Amino acid sequence: MIFWLLLLTIIVWGIAPIIDKVAVEGTSPYIGNIYRSLTIAFVMVAITFFSGELKYAFKMPMKNALYYVMSGLLAGGIGVIAYYKVLQIAPTSKVVPLAASYPLVTAVLSMAFLGEKVTPARFIGTALIVAGIYLVK
Repeated sequence: MIFWLLLLTIIVWGIAPIIDKVAVEGTSPYIGNIYRSLTIAFVMVAITFFSGELKYAFKMPMKNALYYVMSGLLAGGIGVIAYYKVLQIAPTSKVVPLAASYPLVTAVLSMAFLGEKVTPARFIGTALIVAGIYLVK
């Protein structure tokens, strides 16, 4: 099950930037993000309704809800707008690998704020991300 979910993630996240590149040509990234966000909201409401989980929507602890809101503002708001804007001016084959280097930031912040340990494998993986950024730029 894990393999198939990861494979699905890889495939749809690999296809989406091609669609994004075509979508941002000559349009407003702000309006584009509205379309994207409304579509996601509609789909998620439908999924939670049909799965029976919608009844829990207002029972989420406030702390968790605020973290979801912060994540949405950062990734779904600022991050997507910046991504759409850079897609308007740079090749997709360059933008996507560089944008996908965000695990480097996550690795450093997870060590600093979540107390996660640096293992040799994680260190090597992080170094490879840095090398990849250098090669793609």
